[in-house]
Amino acid sequence: MVALIEMGIVGSRKGSFCCSSSPSLFTLLLAFLFVFSSHRFTLVFGLNYTKYRHYSSLRLARIQRHLDKINKPPVLTIVSPDGDIIDCVHRKKQPAFDHPLLKNHKIQREPPERPKVKSLKVEVEGEEGEERKKEKNEGTMMKGTWQMWHNNGTMCPKGSVPIRRSTVDDVLRAKSLYHFGRKQRRLPLDVARRNDAPDVVSGNGHEHAIAYTPWQEIYGAKATINVWDPSIEQVNEFSLSQIWVLSGSFDSDLNSIEAGWQVSPELYGDNRPRLFTYWTSDAYQATGCYNLLCAGFVQTNSRIAIGAAISPVSSFASNQYDITVLIWKDPKLGNWWMGFGDNTLVGYWPADLFTHLAERATMVEWGGEVVNTRANGEHTSTQMGSGHFAEEGFGKSSYFRNLEIVDSDNSLGSVQNIQILAENSNCYNIQSSYGNDWGTHFYYGGPGRNPNCP
Repeated sequence: MVALIEMGIVGSRKGSFCCSSSPSLFTLLLAFLFVFSSHRFTLVFGLNYTKYRHYSSLRLARIQRHLDKINKPPVLTIVSPDGDIIDCVHRKKQPAFDHPLLKNHKIQREPPERPKVKSLKVEVEGEEGEERKKEKNEGTMMKGTWQMWHNNGTMCPKGSVPIRRSTVDDVLRAKSLYHFGRKQRRLPLDVARRNDAPDVVSGNGHEHAIAYTPWQEIYGAKATINVWDPSIEQVNEFSLSQIWVLSGSFDSDLNSIEAGWQVSPELYGDNRPRLFTYWTSDAYQATGCYNLLCAGFVQTNSRIAIGAAISPVSSFASNQYDITVLIWKDPKLGNWWMGFGDNTLVGYWPADLFTHLAERATMVEWGGEVVNTRANGEHTSTQMGSGHFAEEGFGKSSYFRNLEIVDSDNSLGSVQNIQILAENSNCYNIQSSYGNDWGTHFYYGGPGRNPNCP
């Protein structure tokens, strides 16, 4: 809310309203309040009016009402070293239950049935231990990527979930309040592309380097992704690496569940890689959002904050840090669960949110995506992954390893037949392979603008 400090009006130490200034100033204040109340404007107390004075009071009031809706009252607040504010919210008060389809939803307390690991190992001559050799020569693959807000040792109490608090600045960086926390709609494929190719966003400046499955019945997907901090040229561009679990028609009723890491200055206000989720049930038109910025995703974990920064991150020709993401449909109750790391459950997307995904998925995509706004009439220098091309390999390129899918028997097995796609391989590319340690995997990424990508 708009603070009155800009006008020189402050409270006394006892909290009483101080009117020691001249009568003319007091009269001016009364007139000011009368004008605002007569137009039914809401004073937005608590905001620094000097900082926001070039925005209309009506716009600020609308933003504050939206923030009051998504920022639920916390039982504990934790300030992260990176500046994030993490609110510990009672799990029954989280934003998910504002969704009209979830008004009577009961949090799933019965543990989901985890996918069974299918034993399938294909011996590849000459590749046994190849990844370990790469680690020795180019750096070490490290475990233990975690979140920066854990650094001070404070955790959310039992029965609550950590939610990154959204601010007025976060909303003002978006194109509009409506666009805050949303992806742009995916555009239809060029008709020249093969019918079995995935319908990724080929417009709005979105570019990809992905692997994907042929159309089939799928009940989940998994991969391990190394984490980098790619540079972003424009504030409204982003770089992400994620899993897409998809079903439906790409031009009208696409259902999508997504998770991975992303760098998005517009959404978060910095260039740190962050754990994120997304969902939509209508091809990104009106439903769904990032993280917990709208009703939908039900969080159950008290230690992982979706949207919080991941630390540490991979370094060129040095230590590599990765995260493991699993998305699968619980055969018991039908909800789509998200797993993080080896055995950590984060939460779930209720089946009621979806149409096609209420039954199954038909395609999975793994890989990177960037936005290229061509702000100066040339390709962006926003990096994908590490900012290096796929052929540079371990320790230098980004990777997805151990790509797996969940079948109708709730069994998790290595993907055997993937196809790859990069719309502009001079800017970002991808190379897939198979090894006994990493199973089906690929390297991907690139620097964006370069002599071959003007």
